[in-house]
Amino acid sequence: AIIGELLAGPLLGMLNVTADVFPLALAYLRIYLIGMPVILLYNFETAIFRSIGDTQAPLAVLAISGVLNVTVGLIFVVLFHWGVSGVATATVIANVVSSMILLYRLVHTDAAIHVDLREFGIDWFTLRQILRIGLPAGVQSAVFAVANIIIQAAINSLGTVVMAASSAAFNIEIIAYYVLNSFSQACATFTGQNYGAKRIGRCKRVLGICILEDFIAAATIAVVLFFGHSLLALFDATPEVISVGYTRLVMVFSAYTFSMLYEVMSGYLRGFGISLVPALLTVIGVVGVRITWIAFVFPAHRTFEAIMIVYP
Repeated sequence: AIIGELLAGPLLGMLNVTADVFPLALAYLRIYLIGMPVILLYNFETAIFRSIGDTQAPLAVLAISGVLNVTVGLIFVVLFHWGVSGVATATVIANVVSSMILLYRLVHTDAAIHVDLREFGIDWFTLRQILRIGLPAGVQSAVFAVANIIIQAAINSLGTVVMAASSAAFNIEIIAYYVLNSFSQACATFTGQNYGAKRIGRCKRVLGICILEDFIAAATIAVVLFFGHSLLALFDATPEVISVGYTRLVMVFSAYTFSMLYEVMSGYLRGFGISLVPALLTVIGVVGVRITWIAFVFPAHRTFEAIMIVYP
């Protein structure tokens, strides 16, 4: 978060953000980074709940946080006229509330996941295990983000209309991505539990079930394309924005079948404690292709479609 605050300006400069948008983007990013510690806390807390198969508690808290985010955001924007700063501040407040609710539950529960704040300390063996499994996965996500920054910079170079269209489509597709990615998390959780119990046969069954359910979810989510134009109009009713945004939706959704497969299989391997291999394969196979595409193909064909085809 500290490094991000110091480099926020240069990072946005790398994204080719237009001058009229730059101050607003910078304000949002800097306020959002302030909330990074509580986002970290929330992610660790949800991981604890998911480790025992409890996904309901984090979901319920997130629902409360979402309502709070929207409500406080409207108050800051409509009543206090804080603009984008009000939206970012509301997000930070919502993240603080959600992390504190889960912490309260962990401290006051009598279950196996009870947390005693007086017992906080570092168990070096556990720390090494966390780093061995978590660090490659974290690097994988970070490199993915770098590749997306490069793609976003290419998108921004095509002008404000394309930026608006891509942003609107992203807000729709990210919901679908989180649904599909949840099966990867479930696969890692239940594979890890069965691997710990030496039930390898059940591990394989977990993989099959997660892939099947993710396929069904992907097919269901594809229905969004039938309502794509109407959904995009909620963000911007300009016909050109809707047309360009729908192009992105079609391209990205067509790639979800493949991304769903490698996400679930990465979760499967992480359940066995194998984290480096899926990280390397994903970085080389996905991120490498994206960076190479933007570096060599896009300069020769400077269109939005030329960028988007990199996803499938």
